[in-house]
Amino acid sequence: MEELYKKYSRLVYNYLKSLCENTEIAEELTQETFYKAIKGVKNFKGDSKVSTWLCQIAKNVWRDYLSHEKKLKLTSIDDEKYINSLLVEKIETEDIDARNELISLYKEIHKLDEKTKEVFLLRIRGELSFKEIGNIMGQSEEWARTIFYRGKIKLKEEFREDDKK
Repeated sequence: MEELYKKYSRLVYNYLKSLCENTEIAEELTQETFYKAIKGVKNFKGDSKVSTWLCQIAKNVWRDYLSHEKKLKLTSIDDEKYINSLLVEKIETEDIDARNELISLYKEIHKLDEKTKEVFLLRIRGELSFKEIGNIMGQSEEWARTIFYRGKIKLKEEFREDDKK
């Protein structure tokens, strides 16, 4: 398992960091991912790549974490406030217009279907290549590139509609 950790820990960490945008949480969740992988290695049938299997475990660990956090902290916070709190760390400028544009962008990303949203966030926040995204999601590099491109077109259309209003 140590070899797997050395080989895939960076990929799993980057994947989780793209989901949570917090290095400390991503580190914790990476450790939890490999702990669960060790416990569940007998369930790995080899039907997928090891990286895909580990990222699926990581995704489940992330969802468990979110569920736990929502129960503890986020029960009364609406989506807009939650998005704002996530973005405050990312925005280093005092420019209100830039902040509002970024919030609008994340709102529109949030409206995308689950696969497109995940590809988009992995590419933008995780800074992963299309090949890495394809591997994580058990698809080809071209599939990831296509999903990203279609998501980009949807976002552009939404922003054009908002400009008309």
